[in-house]
Amino acid sequence: MKLPLIRGLAVAPARAPILRYGVALLSTVLALIPTLFFSDIAESRLVVFAVAVMVSAWYGGWKPGLAATSFALTVSAYYSLAGGQTPSEYRKAIAHLALFFAVALLICWFNAALRATQESLRRSESNFRSLVMNAPYGICRCDALGILQDANPAMVAMFGYDSAADLTGRHLGSLYSDAQQWFQTADYFHARKEFNNLTTECVRKDGAPIVARISGRSIPNGKEGGSYELFMEDVTETRMLELQLRQAQKMEAIGRLAGGIAHDFNNLLMVISGYSEFLLERVGPDPRLRGPAQEISNATQRATSLTRQLLAFSRKQMLAPKVLDLNEVVAENLKMLTRMIGEDIDLVMVPGPTIGAVRADPGQIDQVIMNLAVNARDAMPQGGKLMIETANVTLDEHFARTHAPLTPGDYVMLAISDTGVGMDNETQSRIFEPFFTTKGAKGTGLGLSMVYGIVKQSGGFIFVDSQPQRGTAFRAYFPRVDGREDAAAAQDSLGLPRADRGQETILLVEDETNLRRLARQYLETQGYKILEAEDGAAALQIVAGHEGVIDLLLTDVIMPGMNGRELAGQVTTLLPDVRVLYMSGYTENAVGLDGTLDAGINLLQKPFSLPVLKDRVREVLDSEPIPLEVAMQSRSSSVLDKKVPPFRARRFNLQLPLRYRPLGEKSWRPGTTENISRSGLLFQAQEFLHPNAQLEISLVLPPEIAGLAATEVICRGEVVRSVEAQGQGVTSALAAKILQYHFQHGTHVAQA
Repeated sequence: MKLPLIRGLAVAPARAPILRYGVALLSTVLALIPTLFFSDIAESRLVVFAVAVMVSAWYGGWKPGLAATSFALTVSAYYSLAGGQTPSEYRKAIAHLALFFAVALLICWFNAALRATQESLRRSESNFRSLVMNAPYGICRCDALGILQDANPAMVAMFGYDSAADLTGRHLGSLYSDAQQWFQTADYFHARKEFNNLTTECVRKDGAPIVARISGRSIPNGKEGGSYELFMEDVTETRMLELQLRQAQKMEAIGRLAGGIAHDFNNLLMVISGYSEFLLERVGPDPRLRGPAQEISNATQRATSLTRQLLAFSRKQMLAPKVLDLNEVVAENLKMLTRMIGEDIDLVMVPGPTIGAVRADPGQIDQVIMNLAVNARDAMPQGGKLMIETANVTLDEHFARTHAPLTPGDYVMLAISDTGVGMDNETQSRIFEPFFTTKGAKGTGLGLSMVYGIVKQSGGFIFVDSQPQRGTAFRAYFPRVDGREDAAAAQDSLGLPRADRGQETILLVEDETNLRRLARQYLETQGYKILEAEDGAAALQIVAGHEGVIDLLLTDVIMPGMNGRELAGQVTTLLPDVRVLYMSGYTENAVGLDGTLDAGINLLQKPFSLPVLKDRVREVLDSEPIPLEVAMQSRSSSVLDKKVPPFRARRFNLQLPLRYRPLGEKSWRPGTTENISRSGLLFQAQEFLHPNAQLEISLVLPPEIAGLAATEVICRGEVVRSVEAQGQGVTSALAAKILQYHFQHGTHVAQA
């Protein structure tokens, strides 16, 4: 008899006390049957009762065992001590009963200890199995050859299988995407060494790649050669975040370097461009002298454009942000894009309905659109489709985790996609680096880096999604704002005619000697009286010792010791009526925060030409001075309580012929517009159309809407309002919202 089978019944003995004692009673009753037949043999009777006690204690525990012992002892005593017995027989019976009692107690104790040990082992096994089966990390066991023997559910899910049976029997190396990495793991197997945090690239059942961090240890198993326990963690998302962080840090370091170079280079360019202008004024028409001087000036202008791009990438340029409707900005650029991308490329605009407002510099957003459109054109040498799309998006935490350093929130998306040659992963990882280009000698490598800097400086994020031969999509996300205007202390011009020459006194503060000398010589030729200082301390000494009036403080922003903003604060305290004009390549937040110019601040960005310096000096001198506290207030109060009215495209009251047709139909129907804008139109139709009906509309946009010339477009629209005509001969009035533009290249007409 295998006693453990008795305890393997459907009802656990620990949960059925009556059953435990019932088994004890049944076993002793069954033991009583042979006792009746062998009543004259005391040893046989005691052995049978000992078996009954063992069964009772094994199944029910020590308490039912003691109950069986008491019953058996009573029955045995009855048969052993009843009747006449000699003293020796009596002593012998007492000894047998005592021995039986001692053995019975020993059996009860032994079974109790055994049951406690087994229960402890069962609980321990259950706890450890639960720990392994519910662990969030993949755990498996394989033999010395790498054949998988068992796997927990986490590992099964990690590799996309249905059950552990699908993994059991497979070779561990078959889960690796690179055989060389498996050989590295196999070396640990052969050496029976423990290893930790071994990063490998694996492949799921569906073919998707994952990155796993693996640790393992050898488990000796005697003659069978032992086995290995492996612990796997899916670090695909972590690895992607690490790569993104490393890329962001690299871009930040390159940006700081580029910004520093551009700042120092600006001062050199100012000297070169300024003296080249002096040369051009004095050499006369002689081509032998004027030609080289003009080449110097042209090279300086190209270098100036280069430094501006570097400053844009490094986010050191100063922006003049406004609350914008991206639909309006994109629509304004369409007139130039249609002529720039070529007739073999279809340009499609998909404006988002009622998109939110963003805060950005409109000129810089134009640069973003143009650069991305030019890259898209170059990626489609055989023609294709260029789509510009805007939309309101709400990005959640899951999207943010996979697109670091973006934060969850509400954004306005500007997406520019093409159907061109696309890019591989390696190219995408370097696409925003300055001077990296795939165009060879045709490209400078600064277009996309400038786009990256503008978007980042505007508080947004930009990502690229591309595959070889399947096109590229750039998506820029700008934070959505509530449509409030910033407080602005703008300097209004007095409206007086500006003099060609000045007579005012200007305090010029510049730490670059050659640039300071150049500006002084030029301004003195314009009639101004110049007081010159090399830093803030010298400028304050001049202000304290000068007896006359100082009309303008012309100061650099970044200087050793005291910066331009601090100098202006002290000078305006001594001279309340003085006007201030800053000049700098970048300001390090001295006259603005995060690249945004403070209200009431006049800034002349380096490098600038001498005529520009002349015009800006005259403009500031002719403006009303702004108290310093008004300008400083813009940092603490960024919004007004006045709400900006909702964005609405400008409408033109024009009666233009058009053609329309419901989607899916081939025949066109004539109509006439009553008023039209870039976002919609009101027109007279031949029939009544229900709201939400989808239409195709073909018309010629006049120059005031399309841009430089009238242009034929096909729009996809949706009817938002319709008025059924009353009487005969009167057509229905339909208000349609334009959902998508499709420009017909080569169909520009002279007049609408």
